[in-house]
Amino acid sequence: MEFLPITSPDDYRIQEIYNSYSTTFPEDERRDWDKFIPLFNHSNVKVISALHEAKNIGYLIIWELSNFTFVEHFEVFQEFRSQKLGSHITGYLFENYPRIILEIEPEHLCDDAKRRYYFYQKNGFKLIDASYIQPSYGKDKKPLDLWLLANYSPENLEEVKDEIYDIVYH
Repeated sequence: MEFLPITSPDDYRIQEIYNSYSTTFPEDERRDWDKFIPLFNHSNVKVISALHEAKNIGYLIIWELSNFTFVEHFEVFQEFRSQKLGSHITGYLFENYPRIILEIEPEHLCDDAKRRYYFYQKNGFKLIDASYIQPSYGKDKKPLDLWLLANYSPENLEEVKDEIYDIVYH
């Protein structure tokens, strides 16, 4: 499996990524196109394409913050799911980013949320905050009650959340 940084919104993979992103993530859990494109100019952000057998099979949108990496979005495209490729991607994350935090929907919301929570637990993440609120992505979008997971135990969770709020959702 290969992991290639995408450094420009003009990269041919971006339209495929954004189309899947827009279909997979609900309206309130994602950026509109006009807020997505500026990510490529932000020094803390990396958009990474995951390739398997020369095919683009998914992506990561990560934020390198003060002493942890925040995974804003992680997706394996629909046609490549249930092939253990997501576990390979988490392996890449663990090899390259020792302190990782991400948001997920609470497991009680639906079967998909339960499946995702199990996936992350199986791959080394633990629940660190069940009362986290994801700020709104913008006008006409709602803040969401989500869970924060991590592969380590942050010393000061409030500082971690403040940094996510200030930098990722500014």
